[in-house]
Amino acid sequence: MAPKSTHCREGEAGYNVLVNGTMGDTLRSQTISTQLQQIAQQAADYPDSVFTTLAHKIDIPFLREAYRRTKKKGAPGVDNMTAKEYAVNLEANLTDLHKRLKEGRYFAPPVKRVWIKKENGKERPIGIPGFEDKIVQRAVEMLISPIYEQIFYDFSMGFRKGRSQHQAIHYLREQCRIRNTNWIISADITGLFDNINKKMLKDLIRLRVNDGGIIRLIGKWLNAGVMEDNRTTYPDKGTPQGGVVSPVLSNIFLHYVLDDWFVKAVIPRLKGKCFIIRYADDFIIGCETETDANRIMDVLPKRFGSYDLSLHPTKTVIIPFGKPSASLRKDKRNGKFDFLGFTFYWARSLKGYWIIKKKTSGKRLRRFMKMLWQWTRAYRHDPAWDQHITLCSKLRGFYQYYGVRNNYKALETVFEYAEKAWRYWLSKRSQRSTVRMKDLRKKYPFPKPRIVHNI
Repeated sequence: MAPKSTHCREGEAGYNVLVNGTMGDTLRSQTISTQLQQIAQQAADYPDSVFTTLAHKIDIPFLREAYRRTKKKGAPGVDNMTAKEYAVNLEANLTDLHKRLKEGRYFAPPVKRVWIKKENGKERPIGIPGFEDKIVQRAVEMLISPIYEQIFYDFSMGFRKGRSQHQAIHYLREQCRIRNTNWIISADITGLFDNINKKMLKDLIRLRVNDGGIIRLIGKWLNAGVMEDNRTTYPDKGTPQGGVVSPVLSNIFLHYVLDDWFVKAVIPRLKGKCFIIRYADDFIIGCETETDANRIMDVLPKRFGSYDLSLHPTKTVIIPFGKPSASLRKDKRNGKFDFLGFTFYWARSLKGYWIIKKKTSGKRLRRFMKMLWQWTRAYRHDPAWDQHITLCSKLRGFYQYYGVRNNYKALETVFEYAEKAWRYWLSKRSQRSTVRMKDLRKKYPFPKPRIVHNI
């Protein structure tokens, strides 16, 4: 009997190890995924329903899963707490966090603001929330995203699971082809994240999610303030840039402001074919007729103005973009437009047919090459092997995004520029150093340009 009893205890101990260890984490993740799938199914089955009881689902296992899905490599927020430090007492921290959430004592700290340079020389603000705040934002995002995924349109591609910029690019090209597009409206929303009306946003969220706990948390993030140079300010509009929940909030806002309105109110009133593609705050509208394009252009600023948003007056334009023909007059020559870092234009294929091609936009190409020049200059005194590893990584990243058909020339240009810039600054390390390109290519070869995406 003794061996049998010992075997049972060992089996129970092994089971406990599995439940509390890796297998336990897997089982808990599967349970939460099932809960989220059930929410999504309910939202799909009852498209007009309003969800009023969601916050209670944010328990300790749910927060643990939100922690698991939160990126750990980000910079710390105003509390200077890193993911590594938070993980030291993870269970105690999550238990305390859950208690504060349950009792309504959770405090959303201000967002740390930093500035990054844009290609035009200006700076763009980025917000860095505290790590614990990222966990709570992730938990709320996990709850509300399955609900809104059921009403978001397929042409909304930004910040959604299973969708990417390259899918948006492919969708745009195909729609231009099948919709007989002759005119493009290229639109630019002026400072979306900085100008979203907070009250309007919460009112729009309540159309689908009217849980008091969730709305209060969103309100706390909207009113948390921004800390810069040890000073905290409280903007009266806008969402916190850099926040985990900000992308889904902006998608909800633009769904009602633009997407749903365009499908239900604009398209039925047009005479010709039309389409829209949106990635976050960038969107393109294609029209078959110039009349439709002009009508849309007239109402777009009014529509955005009614929600306290504006379109850039010079960057929002109508561009002729029909398939070229022999009878096309010189003054009506086709234009080109940019979307998600690519320039779209008409050109002939190798067989002589007119097709829509895409290439890296000029400003993106110049920005990347400028970055290469500045980097090779700044780090020229580091060991050559370390420099080579980093430069190869940067080139692969460029190929991974811009490696699409008909864009090989841009990849080749970047490849050759990287070699020349690196050789130039390696030669400047001292007056006696001379670096020959032949030797550099042999000892430190860069990855060759390649087409990654067949779109």
